[in-house]
Amino acid sequence: MNLFVNVTGGLVWCNDPSVDLLIWLFCRNLGKSGLRVSCLGLGTWVTFGSQISDEMAESVMTVAYDSGVNLFDTAEVYASGRAETTLGNILKKKGWSIERNKKMAICVCVAGLRGSLSRLQLDYVDIVFANRTDVNAPMEEIVRAMTFVIEQGMAMYWGTSRWNVVEIMEAYSIARQFNLIPPVCEQAEYHYFQRDKVELHLPELYHKIGVGAMTWSPLACGLLTGNNQSEVQSEVLSQLTPPLIAEMDALLGNKPRNVKKEARR
Repeated sequence: MNLFVNVTGGLVWCNDPSVDLLIWLFCRNLGKSGLRVSCLGLGTWVTFGSQISDEMAESVMTVAYDSGVNLFDTAEVYASGRAETTLGNILKKKGWSIERNKKMAICVCVAGLRGSLSRLQLDYVDIVFANRTDVNAPMEEIVRAMTFVIEQGMAMYWGTSRWNVVEIMEAYSIARQFNLIPPVCEQAEYHYFQRDKVELHLPELYHKIGVGAMTWSPLACGLLTGNNQSEVQSEVLSQLTPPLIAEMDALLGNKPRNVKKEARR
């Protein structure tokens, strides 16, 4: 699951109407809901609670917040929960209080909402995402569970993460049929190697039922930076097809080469 929460900070520019308008212009509504989030977000996977110190995490998060970013992503499984703890400690230290109609939003991918709220030291979040469908649970139970979370005051909205179009439509139809709360957003992987879902399928869903899109891993887990570990590169590159590799080389002006073989060196 994923979460959102509105938080306000003690920054001087928060009270400046002109700057407030500038920041607001860089935000978008999540689907057709009233929740506004920044166009860019900051992830905490393999960083907070593991690869970087808590002090560095605080500095990074503060710079992002000062720059107008109001979307932060973490998960229960990131660093065995330490990422959430680090994020929660930073929020508490900064004194960013929760207010529904302010600028700050946090997105957290979690498997246990109550545990995440405890680690984040929060009472509720703005949106919860169901991360992948549960093959052992009927879709109606999933929609009812998300509705229950919202009605209990733990979240304001719910969305899906890594669901296919059929599953999203099924959830939406069930919500309408039983007077439950439908999802407002799909969180999907989106980068050079994963484009079809976000560019072809989700726009149609948005126009039909108002489901928005949030993306993750824009740099393909760091592969596109050229600074990733060789085993990660091999895993990703093993999924590339020769036509796609040729297209990449053409765009980059490279000579034809065997990218997969080079990745194994």
